[in-house]
Amino acid sequence: MSEQRSKTGVAAPPDNAAAAEGPRRPGLALAVIATAQLMVVLDATIVNVALPHVQQALGLSGSGLQWVVNAYSLTFGGLLLLGGRAGDLLGRRKMFIAGLLLFSAASLLGGFATTQEWLLAARAVQGVGAAITAPAALSLITTNFPEGPQRNKAMGVYASMSVAGGAVGLLAGGALTSYVSWRWVLFVNVPIGLAVALAAPRVLAEASRHRGRFDLPGAITGTGGIAALVYGLSSAATTQDGVSHWGDAKVIVSFVAAVVLLVAFVVIETRSLHALLPLRLLRNRNRTGAYLIFAGAGTGIFGMFFFLTLFMQSVWGYSALKSGVSYMPFTVATLVSSATAAQLVPRVGPRPLLLIGSASSTGGLFWLSRISEHSTYAGGLLGPTMLTGVGIGMVFVPASLTALSGVAEADSGVASSLLNTGQQVGGATGLAVLGTIAWTTVADQAQTHAAHPVPGAHDLATGFSRGLLADSGIALLTFVITLATIRLKRADLAGSTQPAPAP
Repeated sequence: MSEQRSKTGVAAPPDNAAAAEGPRRPGLALAVIATAQLMVVLDATIVNVALPHVQQALGLSGSGLQWVVNAYSLTFGGLLLLGGRAGDLLGRRKMFIAGLLLFSAASLLGGFATTQEWLLAARAVQGVGAAITAPAALSLITTNFPEGPQRNKAMGVYASMSVAGGAVGLLAGGALTSYVSWRWVLFVNVPIGLAVALAAPRVLAEASRHRGRFDLPGAITGTGGIAALVYGLSSAATTQDGVSHWGDAKVIVSFVAAVVLLVAFVVIETRSLHALLPLRLLRNRNRTGAYLIFAGAGTGIFGMFFFLTLFMQSVWGYSALKSGVSYMPFTVATLVSSATAAQLVPRVGPRPLLLIGSASSTGGLFWLSRISEHSTYAGGLLGPTMLTGVGIGMVFVPASLTALSGVAEADSGVASSLLNTGQQVGGATGLAVLGTIAWTTVADQAQTHAAHPVPGAHDLATGFSRGLLADSGIALLTFVITLATIRLKRADLAGSTQPAPAP
C-alpha cells in the first residue's frame, strides 16, 4: 500500500486486520474496555464519601486524609505518558491486562490496610495501575474498531464511562460505606478487575508491537515534571480554614522543579530518536485543541463534583448515599448525550458538537452558580446538572475522535495517554484554583459577621457559588478554544488508513 498522509498532517493507522474487520465479538470487547475505564475513573471519587469512616478507623490526620485522594491522582497523572508509550512498545492488550492486575492487587491490599502508611502506599500503586490501564483502554478502541460508525459508537460508550464514572463512584461509595464497610470501596475493584483481565485476551485483538526503545531521559523528566506539578497543585490550594498554601516552601519547590523538569523534557523530546512524546503530535492544531478542551472539561467535572458534594452534605445535610443518588440525572443526561454525539459526529463533524457541548456546559455551570442555601433540589440543582451533563457528554466523544484522528498506529498509545493527562492535570490545576477562590470567599464571608468566625450555611453556599461561577468561566474558555482551534471536517473522520512512520 502506498504511503500517504491524512488531512490532519499525521500518518493514520495501518490497515491491519483487527482494525479493519473489528473484533470477532465487538459487544464483549467494548464491554471489557468500558468496564476497565469505569473502574479506573470511579476510583478517583468512590473513596471521597468514605473518608470520614477511613479517618475514624485508621486515625488519619487531616493531611493524611487529603493524601488518600491525592496519592492516587499523583501517580495516575504522573505516569500516564509512560504508561501510554509502554503499550505502544510492549503491546497494548498485554499492558491493559498488567495494569488491571496491578490495580486489583493494590485494591485488595488497600482494603486490608491497618495504618495510614499502608493505605497511602496502596492508593499510590492503584494510581500506577490506572496509568497503565487507561491509555491502553483508549488505544485498544483504535486497535479493535475501525474509524467510522463502529469507532464512533465505541468512543461514545468510552466517553460515557469517563464522565459518568465520577458520579457512579459517589453513588457506589455512599452505598458501600453505608451498608457494608468503607473497606469495600477498595475490595469491590478486585472481582471486577480480575474478571475483565481474564476476558481481555479472549475478546480483544492485539496490535503488533512496534520497534523502538524506552526514552529513559524523557520518562524521568516528563514523569517527574508532571508529578511535581500535580503534587504542588494538590498541596497549594486554599483549604476550608481559609489558609492559603500557595506560598509554602514545598509548594514553591514543587513548581520550580516542575518547570525545570518539563522544560528539560521538551528539549530532550526534540532531540530523541525514540521520543516518549513525539512532538509531531502537537503540531496539529485540531489535536492540540482537543487536548486543551479535555483539560477544560476535566476542570468542569472535578469542580462540579467537588463543590456540589460538599454543598449537599454541608449545607443541605444530605447523607453520602443521598448525595450520590442526586447525581443520577446528571449521569443519565451524560449517557444519552454521549450516545447522541456518537451518532451525529459522522453527519455534522466534530466542531458543531464541541461548540454546542461547551456552550451547554458553560450555561449549566453558570446556572449552578446561582444555587444558595435556600434552593431546592428540583429548583436549583436538577436542571443545571442535567444541562451540564448534556454538554460534557457532547464534548467528550468528538474531542476524543479529533485527538486520535489521523494518528499513526504506533503512536496511538501516547496520543491516548495525552487525553487522560489533559483531563487529570487540567482537573488538578483547575480544582486548585477553584478551591482557592471558594474557600477564600467562605473565610471572607465568615469574617464579616462574627468575632470568632465559624463558617455557616450561607458562608459555605456563597463560597461554593463563587467557585462554580469560576468553573463556568473555564467552560467558556473551552468554548473559545474550540472556536479558535478545531477545523476538522466530517470527511477527515472517514477512516482512510496509512502506515506508521518508521521508528
